[in-house]
Amino acid sequence: MKKIWLVLLSFSLLLLGACSLQPPEWAKPSESKNLKDIKIGLSVSTLNNPFFVSLKEGVQKEAKKLGMEVVVVDAQNDSAKQINDVEDLMQQGVNILLINPTDSAAISTAVQSANNVGIPVITLDRSAEKGKVETLVASDNVKGGQMAADYMVKKVGEKAQVAELEGVPGASATRERGKGFHNVADQKLDITAKQSADFDRTKGLNVMENVLQGNPGIKAVFAHNDEMALGAIQAINSSGKDVLVVGFDGNDDAIKAVKEGKLGATVAQQPVLIGKLAVKSAKNVLQGKKVDKQIPVPLKLVTSEK
Repeated sequence: MKKIWLVLLSFSLLLLGACSLQPPEWAKPSESKNLKDIKIGLSVSTLNNPFFVSLKEGVQKEAKKLGMEVVVVDAQNDSAKQINDVEDLMQQGVNILLINPTDSAAISTAVQSANNVGIPVITLDRSAEKGKVETLVASDNVKGGQMAADYMVKKVGEKAQVAELEGVPGASATRERGKGFHNVADQKLDITAKQSADFDRTKGLNVMENVLQGNPGIKAVFAHNDEMALGAIQAINSSGKDVLVVGFDGNDDAIKAVKEGKLGATVAQQPVLIGKLAVKSAKNVLQGKKVDKQIPVPLKLVTSEK
């Protein structure tokens, strides 16, 4: 009798576990094609970065234009928090998820969970390594890294000593921007130092201070985003050295720094357009239309010479 009771208990627990994977009935996405009934869940890696604030505003502006609701959550650059945030959005009954991953590998769990309950996923700026994603809306990060390296070669000459400030380890943007940079720099420049500063301005300052101390001959530095580039400029100014800095994103502070001659250049993305195109893609997906697996957003090298 005891064995039978244990078997029944185990079976009950298994059923409960399976049920917990599904959102409650009241939270399941509506199948209505009316855009005014659509709720978009937007998970952003961090809203402590002007680039992602602009991206969020692009999503909200386009969604409002189409009459769609947007629920925004900020992962604060914490992968575990982002996974929990996405699960919460699913429980709130969003019809589609727009995710800007903190970590491309870690977010795969959340993407697969959404796949399991039939909620489409679109990624912005960074990809997800696993799970089904309808489309990735992003700039060509590899090309952008190459643009940065080409500009550095032009300004400081071949075989000059340079440094690289890398973004968050595991983020697809970090890998891709680094890959593009190395495609050129490994052949034409001498990369004497590279270190992660997690796309953060304060960390960019601190890392750059250490890099300058250990590598006094550096002539230029490529930062994987503008926040790190602006931090690096502070460290360079304090050192009294003359070092060219090239950033990536094209946020307002960086554009201003370029105009003032403080920042050598930035590979400018269009975050508002990324958000806008993501919402348009979401509309097409929900209406059963085909979308490309990747939607590229043009880049532009902004320098004081232009």
